[in-house]
This record gives sequence, structure tokens and C-alpha cells, in this order.
Amino acid sequence: MRSKTLHRYIFLEMIPPFVMSMAFFMFVFLMGQLLDITNMIVQHQVSFGIFALLLVLSLPYFLVYIIPMSAMMSVLLTFLRMSGDNEITALKAGGVSMYRLLPPVLVFATLCMIITGFMGIYGMPWGKSAYENLALEVARSNFNIALTPNRFNDDFPGIVFYVNDIDSRTRQLHDVFIEDRREDNVSSTIVAPRGYLFEGDTPYTFVLRLYNGLINNVEIESRQAHATRFDTYDIRLDLQEEAADAGSRRKDRREMTLSELVQHVREADEKDGRYYAVLMELHMKFSIPFACIAMSVLAVPLGIQTLVSKRSAGLGIGLLSFLIYYLLLTGGMVLSETGLIAPVFGTWMPNLIMGGLGVYLWVKTARDRPVRFLDFFRNVAVWIVSAVRSRSNTPGA
Repeated sequence: MRSKTLHRYIFLEMIPPFVMSMAFFMFVFLMGQLLDITNMIVQHQVSFGIFALLLVLSLPYFLVYIIPMSAMMSVLLTFLRMSGDNEITALKAGGVSMYRLLPPVLVFATLCMIITGFMGIYGMPWGKSAYENLALEVARSNFNIALTPNRFNDDFPGIVFYVNDIDSRTRQLHDVFIEDRREDNVSSTIVAPRGYLFEGDTPYTFVLRLYNGLINNVEIESRQAHATRFDTYDIRLDLQEEAADAGSRRKDRREMTLSELVQHVREADEKDGRYYAVLMELHMKFSIPFACIAMSVLAVPLGIQTLVSKRSAGLGIGLLSFLIYYLLLTGGMVLSETGLIAPVFGTWMPNLIMGGLGVYLWVKTARDRPVRFLDFFRNVAVWIVSAVRSRSNTPGA
């Protein structure tokens, strides 16, 4: 009964820091997209609800990496607090072995692993595909989003157009310049002081209506040119071919489901760059979720060790551990994509290194033996925290 009470206590203690870590890392990961979304809302008056949905659809990709980080941080913070409040010392004095602290950590890490695996196997492919489809639909229904002042636009095949200014209230185009090469051997240059862009009568088609402009047609073979002035001139713009290509395009490896990844690996004719990228993605569907367990096992001895009993040093070592893990993962991914090492080794190597280090430190901690090499990490962590604090306290920083 005492073990159940202890396990329940530790498990519940890990939930609040996990939630806070999730919120913090989600904010950090999504900050860049939030800036882009805010710019689109302000500049192009696109519905906030649509881009909020785009933001939600991008979450599964971020959660695959955020959940393991939050799992380790929650375990680390929990045992840092218990060590700082002398609860670990009290448990040792009561004859509780450090190995008895393992079950709630493993249960918590396993739950995080399952959620991460679900996000990687089901959430990421669904979110990525839905994101691409919704972005295409946004481009069709909010066609003015493609127009940016003072920039040459070549989104429509055979046409390049430039708009000097766009009235944000009336959506009127000012000083429009167009080069039309859709007809063979004929180059047309169209200039108009103002115009409007309308949605066409069929999906993915638009009509650009210009007023009081000039058309210069040049026949390339005969080298003849003539100019025509107009009061009103309509140009039909078509994205139907691009929409069809988007619907039939080859999926990115992050959009592929687990069965599609397995099928591609089995049916690949040659082991080219895409083969290794797909095989690496297949292994990452399982290796990254397993990082929840590897990093959580490492977090326990880091939190218990008296040399990191200070919260600031412990957090610094936790962030340093993240950096080492993702550096190993990134290096393994690069080497795996080029075929220099087997993808199974490149994707699982970080887990083996960090998890093996965690087991080693746990055994040392359970036997009350100090770990000398952690002094170096402690000093680096304290230096990082001190540098951040001094930077934040510097006037004008």
C-alpha cells in the first residue's frame, strides 16, 4: 500500500510541470508561424478562423517533438523539487530504494510515448495533408492573398504581373503591369493605372479587370508590333492545372501513412535519396516516441543528484540534455538520408546514448555514488543561466 501511495504521489506531481512545459514549448515552436499568420491577417484581411485552423493542423508535427521534451522536463522538475525539499533524503532514510521510484516514471513516460506515437503515425500525416489541402482552398477562395504590392507575381502560368499598390479597403489595384506569353510567338505587355481581381465562374479561375490601359503586342516571328488602348479589358487567370497537379502530386514523406511508408520501402526499385529518407521517417515514427522513456530515465538521476539540487542548475542541465539529444538526432538524420549509415542506427542512436547514460546515472544514484563528470555539465548549466540572467538585467537589452 505504501508503494502505491508513493507511486501515485510521484505520478500526480509530474502532471503540472508537464502541462506548463507543453504550453511553453508550444509557444516557442509556434511563435514563427504566429508572426506569419498575424501578417496575413493584417495585410490581406484573411479570416482569422481559417488561419487558426491552419495553426491547429500544424500542431501534430510540433507535438511529436514537444511531448518528449515536456516529459523529460516534467520528470526533472518533479525530482528537483523533491530533492530540494529533502523528500528524497527522507525516502532514503526510510529504507526506500531509488529503484522503487522507477515505476511511476515509466508509466508516465509510456503514456507520453503512446501519445507521441499516435501523433507521429496518425496525426502528422493527417495534419500535413489537411494543411496542404486547406492552404490550396484558401488560395482559391481568398484569391487576393496571392497579390503582394511591389513584387512580381508568376503564380499563373504564362503570365507575370506587377502591382504597385493595393487599396486595403476597396481592394483596388493601382499601376498594374502585365507580361502575357500564353500565346505562341506573341508577347503582350499590358499597362493600366487601376484594376480589380474577381473570382471566375469556375473553381480556381479568376478575372483581372483593367481600366483605361494600353496593350503592346509583339509578334516574335514577323517582328511586328502594335498598340491598342482600351477602356475596360478582362484577363482570365487559371489555376485549375496547378490544382490538379497538387491533387496528384507525390506525397512528402511526412504526409505518408505508416502503411505507405512500409509499401514504399518494400517496392523501391533502387536505394536512392528518397528511399533512405522514407526509411528514416519510418524508423522515426517509433524512435522519437521512445525518446519519452529514454529522456525520462535520464531526468530522474539528474534531479536526484545533490550537485544539481539547485533548480537553476537542474534546468540548465535539462536544456543541455535536449540540445545533445537533438544534435545527435539531427546528425543521424543527415547521415541516414545520404546513406552513409543505416537509418535504423541514425534514428535510434540518440535513444541508446541518452537512455544508456540515464541507466548508468540511476545505478550510481541508487548506490549513493557521486558522478564526477556531471560537475562539468553543472558548471556549463550555471554559466548558461547566469549569462541569460545578466543579459535580461542589462539596461536596453
